[in-house]
Amino acid sequence: MSQLKHRLQSDLTEAIRGRDEITSATLRMALTSIRSAEVAGPAARELSDEEVLVVLGKEAKKRREAATAFSDAGRTAQAERELSELAVLDGYLPQPLPDDELAHLVAAAITDVAASGVRGMAAMGKVMKAVQPQVAGRAEGGRIAAEVRRQLAAG
Repeated sequence: MSQLKHRLQSDLTEAIRGRDEITSATLRMALTSIRSAEVAGPAARELSDEEVLVVLGKEAKKRREAATAFSDAGRTAQAERELSELAVLDGYLPQPLPDDELAHLVAAAITDVAASGVRGMAAMGKVMKAVQPQVAGRAEGGRIAAEVRRQLAAG
């Protein structure tokens, strides 16, 4: 069992004992998503810590989007609950990549791709492919794509 999954399970036990309803519900949801990912595909398997982080990142993104949707609809109680769940999940995720560091990684990838002869917006896919493994869960794809587009458009 991965260390992160084990930590999630022990934290769930503590949350249940402490009667922390938000934390226990959030961790149950996260562990259910992890178990679903483990049995998806041709054969059941244990996820590595990196794969568990990907699942937690997807769940955090869902909470962020739901909180925005609830806020826009004027449903503040539900939005606050989603933000509370997001705060619990954020405790297990790595710190987000700062904007300047992301810009530097993208610029370096653009330089590498340009050396192979691909320039302008045609290089978008190759640059994304080069940057994504480097940021591994520390920046969302949309944020990366926006920075790549910005730098490619600037020339």
